[in-house]
Amino acid sequence: MTPLLELRISVDYPNRPGVLRDVTLKIARGELFGLAGASGSGKSTLALAILRLLDFKGGQTRGEILFEGQDLLRLSEQQMRRLRGRRISLVLQSPLAALNPYLRIGRQFREAWEAHVSANEQEFRNRLTNLLESVSLPSDEGFLRRYPGQLSVGQAQRVLIAMAVLHRPALLVADEPTSALDPITQAELLELLVRLNRELGMGVLLISHDLMWTAKLCHRVAVLHEGSIVECEAAERLLSRPAHPYVRRLVAALPWRPEAEAPAGGRAPGAGG
Repeated sequence: MTPLLELRISVDYPNRPGVLRDVTLKIARGELFGLAGASGSGKSTLALAILRLLDFKGGQTRGEILFEGQDLLRLSEQQMRRLRGRRISLVLQSPLAALNPYLRIGRQFREAWEAHVSANEQEFRNRLTNLLESVSLPSDEGFLRRYPGQLSVGQAQRVLIAMAVLHRPALLVADEPTSALDPITQAELLELLVRLNRELGMGVLLISHDLMWTAKLCHRVAVLHEGSIVECEAAERLLSRPAHPYVRRLVAALPWRPEAEAPAGGRAPGAGG
């Protein structure tokens, strides 16, 4: 089966070469894939590179990013705009920064809808109502008339996730989606991503500095260290038999014994070991 996403890239910034070096990833359709790494390892750079957003930050991406069989690095910006938000979506770690503070929540959903679909009021309303209920948010007019600044951080992150899956994309890239949240809300939102992955058959690239959560939720996990993937394995194997010295140190520092718990995500169809 053709992978949903297959890439091999290197990334340079004008004054910082080698931010990513020959990073290779392969994600199957419907797979919940984790990418773990410390701050500064290049995780967010990889997320932006996949969506071809590094161009706006002066970054240069070399190699290939095959998404549904086409190389994203060969597409024009106009072609990428047709894909972003429709076939591939991004959830950032700061929802209040990602949402437009001057537009009501309902208006932002409408603009996200109309960017890819011709106006169909009933279809939009039905999709929005079902989606908000699925992420445990109210769907009444009072909520939709709020501005982002009137939401809690947890509500704003749920809005951002709902907006990202509005068009039922094939791949959701979630870059540190819970780093600004308290532990209880963090756990709820991570479980929400797992449920959306199962219900929508959507591939998810979960990027996090937290190896414990990443391994508990994902089918496979790659560890990024100083711009390179140093290990990529099925989650249970990586935790029980890490091969790279850096990964061994990470696993040894976990506050739980990996052999005592199996990852919640299980194994994705078509995912390699």
